[in-house]
Amino acid sequence: MNPNVDFYFDEAKKWQEEQEQLRNIALDCQLTEELKWDSPCYTYKGNNIVLIHAFKEYCAFLFFKGALLKDTASILIQQSENTQATRQIRFTNTADITAIKATLKAYIYEAIEIERAGLQVTFKKTTEFAVAEEFQKKLEELPDLKTAFEALTPGRQRGYLLYFSQPKQSKTREVRIEKAMLQILKGKGLKDI
Repeated sequence: MNPNVDFYFDEAKKWQEEQEQLRNIALDCQLTEELKWDSPCYTYKGNNIVLIHAFKEYCAFLFFKGALLKDTASILIQQSENTQATRQIRFTNTADITAIKATLKAYIYEAIEIERAGLQVTFKKTTEFAVAEEFQKKLEELPDLKTAFEALTPGRQRGYLLYFSQPKQSKTREVRIEKAMLQILKGKGLKDI
């Protein structure tokens, strides 16, 4: 147990018992407890294995390379269609955690073996992401925008592509693109200041 992480569990307003139970399971697997992204993170030789986090409707174990786990119990959840590597196991009560404690430990040990083997998740290439029709049109109309966009890192490009393609209405996509164009021209990502 890392005393620097205790406050997270002490101050939890919801899911406190559930998160404490998840903490004990992770620590039973001989993982190192750290605080990352304001959440308890459990590592093996410096590699992230699993994170505990709480949401309004549930708390969860988040496996960093969950996509590589066999998921023999069919309990892993892909948070969104765009999530590539991580997978969650969600909980709303302590009984559910207790019922699959052995399975959770097995998944953690499998995740440790994945790290030991040096396995990596194969991510989709930026070119495989859909380009909103409205953005494609802007890229064709404005060569400077196209040049600036292509100069961005792949991660920043993906961020924009996902952000632009999310809205169902064309008008909303156009508004997002217009608002982001200056940021792209400055060579900045969607969330860069």
